[in-house]
Parts: sequence; structure tokens; C-alpha cells
Amino acid sequence: MVAAMTWLVPLGALLCMLRVGSSTPDSEGFPPRMPHNCPYKCVCAADLLSCTGLGLQDVPAALPAATADLDLSHNALQRLRPGWLAPLLQLRALHLGHNELDALGRGVFANASGLRLLDLSSNALRSLGRHDLDGLGALEKLLLFNNRLVHLDEHAFHGLRALNHLYLGCNELASFSFDHLHGLSTTHLLTLDLSTNRLGHISVPELAALPAFLKNGLYLHNNPLPCDCRLYQLLQHWHQRGLSAVRDFVREYTCLAFKVPASRVRFFQHSRVFENCSSASALGLERPEEHLHALVGRSLRLYCNTSVPAMRIAWVSPQQELLRAPGSRDGSIAVLADGSLAIGNVQEQHAGLFVCLATGPLLHHNQTHEYNVSVHFPRPEPEAFNTSFTTLLGCAVGLVLVLLYLFAPPCCYCRRTCCCRCWPRTPSPLRELSAQSSVLSTTPPDAPSRKASVHKHVVFLEPGRRGLNGRVQLAVAEDFDLCNPRGLQLKASSESASSIGSTGFMTT
Repeated sequence: MVAAMTWLVPLGALLCMLRVGSSTPDSEGFPPRMPHNCPYKCVCAADLLSCTGLGLQDVPAALPAATADLDLSHNALQRLRPGWLAPLLQLRALHLGHNELDALGRGVFANASGLRLLDLSSNALRSLGRHDLDGLGALEKLLLFNNRLVHLDEHAFHGLRALNHLYLGCNELASFSFDHLHGLSTTHLLTLDLSTNRLGHISVPELAALPAFLKNGLYLHNNPLPCDCRLYQLLQHWHQRGLSAVRDFVREYTCLAFKVPASRVRFFQHSRVFENCSSASALGLERPEEHLHALVGRSLRLYCNTSVPAMRIAWVSPQQELLRAPGSRDGSIAVLADGSLAIGNVQEQHAGLFVCLATGPLLHHNQTHEYNVSVHFPRPEPEAFNTSFTTLLGCAVGLVLVLLYLFAPPCCYCRRTCCCRCWPRTPSPLRELSAQSSVLSTTPPDAPSRKASVHKHVVFLEPGRRGLNGRVQLAVAEDFDLCNPRGLQLKASSESASSIGSTGFMTT
């Protein structure tokens, strides 16, 4: 009995130790517990809450108050309760894509004043009411693509004062007001995606009046646009200016040639549809931009010229960065107190389109001014060219050449050549023959015939030659060596030579 009790005491102590060790949360082989307020099956990490792909039909009731990024995408949510975001005061990003939301309703985002990103893509939304997006005054990016939107209220986006990017692509919109942009402010808007909709009518003057930085981010491709001359010339001008929204989707811009859905034409590739259009139809649609040339390393100053003083002036850089005082993020561009833009050290990255936007109570509407800046490397300065020295040197060289021509004797070889071929000083053999024929003649010719005798040709008769069968061979002037000044000799081709006394003469 005593021995049995002796064994039970250490065994009990061992069991207690095992129990205590197994209850510690940090033991190996056991995952750490989630915070006590993290929804079931969701993942909580610091200020991130992910409940994606859980098949949720409703939003979890208890959400951690420290959540800054909430992901509820890829679920089956159909409705959102008004005020459901009230506990999430630190919320900055909300992902609701790939759900089954068909409507939003008033007050859904009433307590999301700090939200920056809202993703409502790939749902079943069919319309946006006037108050569906109330409370999103700080929102910067709104994703509404791949829904079934047919109608937008005239003031659907009126409270989104800080919105930079709006994506409405892949919907069923048949119209969009470019005049007031359904309440959007053009002060900050950089991207407006309306691609892959059913836009069949667009006001060209309203489109041309948009700020240049918004034109660069206005996506209208893959819509049944009308084959209108002014619209085509406007988009063609944007393409020539290199606006990325047109340049990057050239093949996707289509228009209806015969107002039939099956008659879509890619008008940038097949421009014959507009060959009868007059270029004068697009004149005056856009305000001409100002072209400036700047050198690398130099300074540049741009002024926002407005008709009346403006209260607020903002700039947009070629990199689509919104510039306000004090300037750009990298510090290379400064916005001064008077609203002007200053670049102290111009670089290649500063080339492109700068646009200023001026707003104020005295302006009837927002005014914009565009500067197309071209950056070039400075050319090396050419060496100084002394024209007086070169003129004096040219005159001296010319004078020397004239003196050499007049007074310097020609070389011996030139004299021999000239004497032999050009101006022989000894009488010509033909002239000697002519003189001899004149002496041997019995009757001197009269004066006229004496002049004509100069042009007579003298030949020699050689009746004694062999192989001629009694025929007379005529020796012409070409058979004599005319360059031999000493006498008349036949060339080497003659086989024999006869003396002048034994040879008769014949004149022709």
C-alpha cells in the first residue's frame, strides 16, 4: 500500500506538468490564435482584414476597429447596410469586387470620410443615384468597371472632390455628359475610362473643351462611335500629339460606317471613310498649345495666363503628376506663390505637355493653358571665324599667282613641247614644198592665183616603185614627219625615198 502511494505522487506531478505545457499558446505544432474580434475564417494582420473567397452573403457583424484595408472581394454579397462602416474610422481601402451587388442605396458610405480606394468592379450594378456615393469626399480612385451600368444620375459624382481616377469601362452606358462630367471636378481628375460601352453620340465641342491632362487619360476605345468628320479629326489630332489614351489603343477605336452594329470600322487604320472630310470642319475646336524649347541644364519658367486673377492654380506634369505648392515630389519642379511653374535645371524628363488649371470666383469657368515643352541638348559653340584675315590671305595668294603667270619663265620641257606641237619656229614642210613648187613653175601665177596657191596640196609621183603595176603612188602630207624641222622625210612605212630632183611634181 505504501509502495503504491509512492508511485502515484511522481506520476501525478508528471501529468500536471504535461497539462500545463500543452495549454501554452506558444508550443510547437499549434498555430497562434487570431485576435478575439477577427471574423471567423478571415485573416487579420495588423491593420489588414481579408475575408476574400468565403462565399459570404452578408458583411460580418464584428469588424476590428483598427482595419485600414478591408478585402471582401470574391463573395456573394448582394446588399450593404447603411452605416456598416461606422466602426472603421481608419479605413483607407475597401475591396468589394466580384460580388453580386445590384444597388448601393443612400448612406452606404456615410461613415467612410477617410476612404481613398473603393473597388466595386465586377458586380451587377445597373445605375448610380445622386446619393449613392455620399460621404466619400477623400476618395481618389473609384473602380466601377465590368458592371451593368446603364444610367448615371446627372450628379452621381458630385461629392467626389478629390477623385483622380474613375473607371467605368465594360458597362452598358449609351451616353455620358462631358459638359459637367456628372458632377466630377476637373481639378484633380486624371483618368476617365469609358471604354467598351455603348456610346453612340458624343458632343465634339464638349470633348474638345476638356483639359489636356484629362484628354491624355480619356479612354473612348471600343465604342460604337459615329463616323463623324469632326470627331475623327479631333481624335486624329490627339493621336498626333501623342496622347496615351489614343496612342496606346489605336486599333481599338471604331466607328459605325452605316449606322449598323455590324459595320464597325477601325478608322485609324482605314481612314478612307473620312477621305471626303474637310480639314476646316475641326478648326477652332481646341485652343492652340504654346510650344517652348528648352536646353538641358538651363532654367525654365511657365506662367498660367488667365483672363482674370485666379484663386487657385494647379499644374499637371508630363508624368501626370498633379503639381501644387511647393512642387513635385522629386523637387525638380517648383510651384511659386504667384502660381507660376519654375524648373531650375531642365532635364529630358521635363519634355512633354504641361497644363495649368486656374479656378476662382471671378472666372466664369475653369481656364486651362497648355505648354508643349521640347528639351534639347545645347550645341557646341563654333570657333571664332576671322573673315578679315581670310580675305587678306586670299588676296595675297591671288596676287602671287598673277605675278607668276606674268613674269615667271615656263619650264624647259614646256618650251620644247610648245615649240614642237603648237607653234613651230622652223617653216613647215608643206610650206617649203609650196615654196619650191612656186620656184620651179615656168610662169608665175597672177595675184589671185598666188593667194589661192597657199591652199594647194603637193604630192610626189613615184613611178619607179615595185608592185604598183605602173600605177602612181601619191604621197600625202600625213606621210611626212611634220615635227622634224630639218627637212621633209617620209615616215618609216615607206620602203624607199626618192630625191627631190628625180621626182616629178603634181599639184592639185
